[in-house]
Amino acid sequence: MDQLRALRVFTQVIADGSFAGAARTLDLAPTVVTRSMADLEEHLGARLLNRTTRSLALTEIGEVYLERAKQLLADLDDADAVAGNSTEQTRGTLRVLCPPAFATHQLALHLPRFRAHYPRVNLELATPGPVQAADENFDVSILSIGQQPLQGDFVARQLACSTFLICAAPTYLKRYGTPEQPNDLQHHEGLLPAVSAVRRELTLFRQTPDGSVGAVNVVTLPLHPPALSTSQLDLILASALAGLGVAGLPSFMVAEALREGRLVRVLPEWRGTILSLFVAIPTRKNVPARTRVFIDFLVQTFGGSENDPWLTH
Repeated sequence: MDQLRALRVFTQVIADGSFAGAARTLDLAPTVVTRSMADLEEHLGARLLNRTTRSLALTEIGEVYLERAKQLLADLDDADAVAGNSTEQTRGTLRVLCPPAFATHQLALHLPRFRAHYPRVNLELATPGPVQAADENFDVSILSIGQQPLQGDFVARQLACSTFLICAAPTYLKRYGTPEQPNDLQHHEGLLPAVSAVRRELTLFRQTPDGSVGAVNVVTLPLHPPALSTSQLDLILASALAGLGVAGLPSFMVAEALREGRLVRVLPEWRGTILSLFVAIPTRKNVPARTRVFIDFLVQTFGGSENDPWLTH
């Protein structure tokens, strides 16, 4: 008996609701479908289907066996896809949803390398705003999550973490001085994300020598009306670079400016919250090769861990 073919026949019979329908779908003779089912039941020593002239119904054992068979066939198809899809065969349009700041400051930097490896994959990139759950209208969603856990029915892999850093332009610090303690920030021009501005508070964490954060090292500062509050992080970055005030921005946005001296990290022993970055897909089933290679590319590029690669460098 060809057990693999028998499994495919069995699952197709259930999907189509009849032996004749399965025969048409699989392009097999009806007698082959009937024989495969009979052989499978004989091999198992159990009846999988109750058959009448008008209907089919799974037995109790058949229901359990169907779920196992579907999972086995899905795993086999996944293995075939991984083995059979070479770079030349990986093609098609990949729809990606991404937070705008991450798309601009990180994703765009690495896309030329992805394109060089997979020239037949075309990207459609949408950046409408924050992304906290996988969107079933997209092949891939890049998530940016604060302190809350992931919520939703989707598959996600960690890419990295990014730390909110306090920074300002050298011109601003020369004009107004450099804060030496967290409370000093109350006397400076603040550039804040809209949420922090609404709450009128800023929570900072002091990093201990071993890298942990202790409760005694957390301060929450009341804030005066900021010089600028906006949901657009790129506008905050541009304003900080122009010398408008002190900003709190994720490390993936400011790492380059800090290296080049266009921004200076203020209160370097303190930090803001940490963003967790994930790549997510709606389901594991029938994932195209182009989606798989893009996910692997992102994980390899950004480290696939809870570390902050931009802070490290």
